[in-house]
Amino acid sequence: MKAIIIDGYVDEPACFGVPPYISPYIRYIAGAMREQGIPMQNIFYSAIDSIRLNPKVHENIIKEADLVVIIAGMTVPGKYLRSTPISLEELHILSRAATGKVVLGGPIRLGFSSEGGKKASSLSELENVYCCKADVEAFVYDLLTDGKLGNPENVTDRFRSVQEIGRWGKKGAFIVRQHPDYPDVMCELETYRGCGRRKHCSFCTEPFYGKPDHRPVSDVVVEVHSLYEEGARYFRIGRQPDLLSYQAVDRGGELPVPDPMAIESLYRGIRNVAPSLRVLHMDNANPATMAVFPKESEAILRTIVRYHTSGDVAAMGMESADPEVIRRNGLKVSPDEMFNAIELINGIGAKRGASGLPELLPGLNFVHGLIGETKETFRLNYDFLKKVLDSELLLRRINIRQVISFEGTPMFGNDDAVIRNKKTFLRYKEKVRKEIDLPMLRKVVPADTILRNVLLEIHDGNTTFGRQMGSYPLLIGIPTKQATGHYIDVTVIDHGFRSVTAIPYPLDANNAELELLQRVPGIGKALAAKIFRERPYNDAWELIARTGANSDILRYIEI
Repeated sequence: MKAIIIDGYVDEPACFGVPPYISPYIRYIAGAMREQGIPMQNIFYSAIDSIRLNPKVHENIIKEADLVVIIAGMTVPGKYLRSTPISLEELHILSRAATGKVVLGGPIRLGFSSEGGKKASSLSELENVYCCKADVEAFVYDLLTDGKLGNPENVTDRFRSVQEIGRWGKKGAFIVRQHPDYPDVMCELETYRGCGRRKHCSFCTEPFYGKPDHRPVSDVVVEVHSLYEEGARYFRIGRQPDLLSYQAVDRGGELPVPDPMAIESLYRGIRNVAPSLRVLHMDNANPATMAVFPKESEAILRTIVRYHTSGDVAAMGMESADPEVIRRNGLKVSPDEMFNAIELINGIGAKRGASGLPELLPGLNFVHGLIGETKETFRLNYDFLKKVLDSELLLRRINIRQVISFEGTPMFGNDDAVIRNKKTFLRYKEKVRKEIDLPMLRKVVPADTILRNVLLEIHDGNTTFGRQMGSYPLLIGIPTKQATGHYIDVTVIDHGFRSVTAIPYPLDANNAELELLQRVPGIGKALAAKIFRERPYNDAWELIARTGANSDILRYIEI
């Protein structure tokens, strides 16, 4: 028996699996396969990017596999630096290439859409593929018995239990070694699924996972330990709609009551079993939880900052600042409540940490095309962001997207505002980028900020782009071609709307390209040419003596 898991990448509000991330789906499926008798050496993993690079090599592996499991689905498509989620055409190609049984799962079961502002389409036209209608990891487990395949038509779609993924997460940890980015792979961790609100947002897909089913702290910690033993060093507690509500107690209110001690146990446990981890970040936080339970939320945020690594982001769904849109779509918070949540996080996390970024900052998500949206909605959203900017509060990320309507949600069939306000949306988005994002980024990472451990990833012309490993990493452009695949420290020298320009820190003046010397603050083209021409130097003071450079450049260079 041979099986291959093909990672078409997932992007959901509460789960991310685009490189360098690996989603829990992949690891759970691998663990389920192992538990049902397939040896580790017969379980293969391929990211869709790897298949694109070497299609013939992977075609042979796919043909030889008795079972092909494809994971895919985007409910909140974004822009990606170097990886592109699987397309419908590629799904067809892979299904036709397979000779064994093909199972498709992940959030794609809810429908397929490649961009915001479009309805999700069904997958009924896919041939020779069984599309799971619940949890693909449970389906794969039930399909296998003692390493033998059953008939997919005889398997009932179901959701997996927390006890099952407790076992499968541990047994599937080995698969991270096959990730193309290993060991620089971010492991997305799940604490629970399902939203605990009594009424859900009109567009939300989280209710399709059922009521919240929280994992025991010990299971999450054991999974981290298993991943750590396999060489993983980067973790994000991202697979839940609200980390502050992990292990929260339902006492009959609109929201469950947070349990600060559970978060303390989780973070302390992770730190104990992964002492040399390099990143420990979070993702989602519900601002409504902070509004209803401010004391508990403050305690949890302080715990996170005590145990995490800096550069962390608490992504919060505001969706809209328009009271009518909030009412008609069942949204979580008022503008005042969101502003208070932003203040709370800033008060605890705005201090700059070891990575060069603040410890913990809020990120905001806005969704357009919702029921009741008018042109006034755009003004209200902009005014709210301007208020945050003028209040000297920091935001690490402002995500603005158009809604995707999925069948089974109140938005389905009610998304006419997407088309009606398309031009307004594009103008508004550009205005936010210029007038909010740019000045905000200058506050979050001022010029001369040193950012540590930037992984250089791709080239675009003569520019090398890199990011720090983490939650919503900042895009960093270095204005020369640098070798990719390794880490460097950089100094920020300029800002774009959502990215920064930087130079290596410290810059080796004896070996740096002329283009980089020219970008050192205080040097300029003429002096850079002189420094370049008269190299080498025995030390920085000799450089200053021979070229007449100002001693201020010593903060940027070395010899």
